Amino acid sequence: MIGSGIYLLPSSLAALGPVSLLGWLVSGAGALLVAFLFARLSRLVKGSGGPYLYPRAGFGEFVGFLSGWGYWVSVLLTNASIALVFAGYLLVFFPAWQGSSLAAAVIALVAVWLLTIINANGVRTGGEVQLVTTILKIFPLLLIAIGGLFYFKPEHFAEFNLSGRSNLTALGSAVTLTLFAFLGIESATVPAGNIKQPERNVPLATVAGTIIVVVVYLLVSLAIMGLVPPQSLADSPSPVADAAFRMWGQTGRLIATLGALVSTFGALNGWILIQGQMPMAMARDKLFPHIFDRQSTKGVPLIGLLVSSVIVSVVVLGNQSRGLVEIFSLLILMSTFLNLITYLFSSMAAVMILLREQPPGWRQLLMPAFRAGVPVFLFSLWAVYGSGMTIVFYGFLALMLGLPFYVWGRIRRTKKEENETNSTI
Repeated sequence: MIGSGIYLLPSSLAALGPVSLLGWLVSGAGALLVAFLFARLSRLVKGSGGPYLYPRAGFGEFVGFLSGWGYWVSVLLTNASIALVFAGYLLVFFPAWQGSSLAAAVIALVAVWLLTIINANGVRTGGEVQLVTTILKIFPLLLIAIGGLFYFKPEHFAEFNLSGRSNLTALGSAVTLTLFAFLGIESATVPAGNIKQPERNVPLATVAGTIIVVVVYLLVSLAIMGLVPPQSLADSPSPVADAAFRMWGQTGRLIATLGALVSTFGALNGWILIQGQMPMAMARDKLFPHIFDRQSTKGVPLIGLLVSSVIVSVVVLGNQSRGLVEIFSLLILMSTFLNLITYLFSSMAAVMILLREQPPGWRQLLMPAFRAGVPVFLFSLWAVYGSGMTIVFYGFLALMLGLPFYVWGRIRRTKKEENETNSTI
């Protein structure tokens, strides 16, 4: 979960002002609701592909496909944004190349394909890289969060809302932006079939990880806003490094930049692991081309992994003409919207599954479960509204692009079933 979001979001949020801190609180509360929801669903429905698996169990294969397709596209957009942020921080060490969109694209592509090769060697190999980078990336963030208290400038918070819009509208925008940093709440449910003791470890990782991330994000964002003036922050391609520079000079910038590189590299590694798992789960149910279900000798859905990385590379190359902060904001809004669709489906799927599976006499005991799904549904719906009409429009188009794949899968499955019936007769 801790990846590129906290390292570039402060720049995106600076245009909103201190109201964005409330956005962190609201999105953090919503993230916890989502974490509890997926923790419960992981116990109710066994198997891999959570964001696809749960809506399918609740509503059937078509809704499951839409949810899984949207989640997969979201992961690809997320990977493109993380790779570009990784490139932006690496270019700090090469001042002559800063501002070059071509240099950023080349570095991003190298990172994507290096981690694709690592994950092609198996889930365990990718997991080992994830463990090391997770340990290393927490330290610089906590250092800035604590150190920032001694350099804090209250005058940076003089104006609560800098957006020029109503407080409620600005808060909605802040929630949608900050929610991107929590994407990954559900990621432990995606490869659940490869996890030991999933009934224990998936809920534990989901809830405990979300709580830790909420605390870290809020403290770091507060420190950065207290250190860097709003206008400078809005134009900064590396806000964490700028904040560290104001405290400890070049040494601080170096530590923060290295932390950002490790963090984004680790997050990209984790998401690249996920990007092959989702199409594999759908392919196993004959809702996606069967080639995505093919696994290497090391148990990796290699075709899905490679195809996903090719698409990520195309997205990276297709955004060379924009500035880093502009690209990042666009990609995370699209990615967040598509994730919210998954949360909407999953929240109501939890209610459907429980109502369907419990004996009729127990219906009156299901209100706690119903309440657990409804808050996530309402929160996700509000966050979708905060995405704005443009993002909702393009997000809807992205969802509809999946329909031909669904039809293709259904046609192939129908033909296969007919052939099997004829051969039996």
